[in-house]
Amino acid sequence: MSDKPEDEEFEYVECDPDDPDGEDIPVEEKKEAEAEEVPIEEAILDVQELKKSEEVEPEVEAVVEDTTVWELPDAEDFDFIDHYGEEVEIKHHDQLDDNSVASAINFGVIGVGGGGGKLAKAFLDLGVNKTLLVNTTPKDQPSGVDEKHLVIVPGADGVAKDATLGKKVFKENGAIVEDALRTRLGKVDWLFVFAGGGGGTGSSCVALAPVFERYLKSVEAEGTLVYCITSPTSQELLNQTIRDNSKQLMKEVAKYPHIVLDNEKQGKLLRGKVGMLSLFPVANKTFAKLLLQIFKLSSESSPMQAYDSEDLKRSLKTEKRAFIGSTLIANPNDAKLGATIFQNCLNRSPCPAPKGKPKTGSILLVVTPEMADDPEISKHLDAAISYVGGRSDTLFAGVYVKEKLPGLVAIVMMNGLD
Repeated sequence: MSDKPEDEEFEYVECDPDDPDGEDIPVEEKKEAEAEEVPIEEAILDVQELKKSEEVEPEVEAVVEDTTVWELPDAEDFDFIDHYGEEVEIKHHDQLDDNSVASAINFGVIGVGGGGGKLAKAFLDLGVNKTLLVNTTPKDQPSGVDEKHLVIVPGADGVAKDATLGKKVFKENGAIVEDALRTRLGKVDWLFVFAGGGGGTGSSCVALAPVFERYLKSVEAEGTLVYCITSPTSQELLNQTIRDNSKQLMKEVAKYPHIVLDNEKQGKLLRGKVGMLSLFPVANKTFAKLLLQIFKLSSESSPMQAYDSEDLKRSLKTEKRAFIGSTLIANPNDAKLGATIFQNCLNRSPCPAPKGKPKTGSILLVVTPEMADDPEISKHLDAAISYVGGRSDTLFAGVYVKEKLPGLVAIVMMNGLD
């Protein structure tokens, strides 16, 4: 180290002792640099400010809506949104197959008791898969019915024609029937309940009305509850218990839309055509075909005049009794075709004769292409429709054309009868 005083240390050009490899710095520049020297604290602050000014701000990315939000880890936090989408029917593993018959309405069939079960089976055999047979004993069931269609209500092994006991059993165990409706039928808009008037279980069927109505309300059904009951034969009516049960059931269904099938009348219509063993199975099947034909025609279009689904719904919803009859006219070229159709339908119907003026009247005519092209027959068809229309407050009509018919087919339905 030099012994020179500190102020004379850099009067000559010499190598910076702190930077032996650096360049020679002239003495004058060295003095200027020393004159500009600032305290170390200020220098540090200046350096920090410089670094801040040199920092590059990060670019802001544009926000783009992510349409694949459900792939994010937290997607399940928002899965409730999809739950408010389109309605999806959840099918229970016990749910019955859909009906295979053509129909303008979505319906199910319930048979209550022995007689009602046999009637319901006729519909099941024709493709109405949404069918349940409800009974208080497994011993009075028609043969050939799969267990998935059976509902056995506990509390009694049959009720021995005791309608009071039957009602008590149904009221105490209605939840079993309601559960079967929900799990096996799924959703239907209409329930047709069949029962035999006179027996104990069938005559108790109106005790289940709150169950049926609650089910229809829960599925937001568009339709309603329709009863179809049978009246005993004249021989059966000799029994006081059967007579009382039948009479009471008639009173209880009176406020509902309902159909009455007269077993005495059906027996007379079929006697001589079938044996005793087949009489009521044939009667049940014949009526099932008749009612299902109305449902089918109301689902079809017509080149002439259609009886559409709304016509059918309004008719079926009409309170009080309904009448259904049919006939086949071999020669429709008849000036009195309207009266002939009406009288034949009255006489050949399984229902008791109508009383009073119906709220709604429906006439469905099925003709061949040749009949539809015949001006004279067409005139008679119009007259027949007017004939039925004049005997009801509101008339609905449909004319359909089918090939290879043996004659003109006519079906008359009247609803809202006393």
